[in-house]
Amino acid sequence: MTAQLSISIAPNAETATADVHLSGDVFGALINLSGRRRFTSQRVVLYAVLASMGHHGAVATARETLALFSDAHTVLIEGRGALPGVFCSQLRDAYFGTLQGDKVIRDFIALAEATLDAIVGNGRGAPGLLDELVRGATPLLSVLNGLTLVYEEQSKRHAHAQKRQLQELMGDIKTIARHARMVAFNAQIVAARAGTAGREFAVVASTMTNVTSEIDKLVQEALSSSLAH
Repeated sequence: MTAQLSISIAPNAETATADVHLSGDVFGALINLSGRRRFTSQRVVLYAVLASMGHHGAVATARETLALFSDAHTVLIEGRGALPGVFCSQLRDAYFGTLQGDKVIRDFIALAEATLDAIVGNGRGAPGLLDELVRGATPLLSVLNGLTLVYEEQSKRHAHAQKRQLQELMGDIKTIARHARMVAFNAQIVAARAGTAGREFAVVASTMTNVTSEIDKLVQEALSSSLAH
């Protein structure tokens, strides 16, 4: 027996107007996208340094990587397609409260753009901007790690809630099966009292008993599988 479950979480009113339906696949995509920002941020800094040393193509690579970094952040904040954007209070606090993730990331994007522009234009302020970009890489990485951790924690909570939903669903099915079995048992008694006239009714009641037994078996298997994971 396979149960299709979804968890509905009230989103940030600033980023959505309807309930957000999250799945394991969606959480996986969010975690990967958040993790990608860690890699691309370091890559931006590396290629900015290479660009300052005159390496061919380094500026273009830095700009392309910065665009990927910026796009990933936009998706995680505003949502796109099946991805919900900021969907819970923990993320809102991480991006706009305690961790100030959104501000830190947007400041990094602006600084990286200014640094690359200065390098391309051979501006006198390029060394200072580059130094600031390099020094900010480690604090930025710490913030990005913190944000990714929030997504991972939300994923674990979702998995736990999904397992609990499955167990509750299986419990409801077991209750229904138990009631059906009682009805079948009573029907068999009535059929026995009716003698020959109740023979066909007895067959139906017996079949119902067999069906409820199979339901109990399937429910138990589903619960055992859920607890094992």
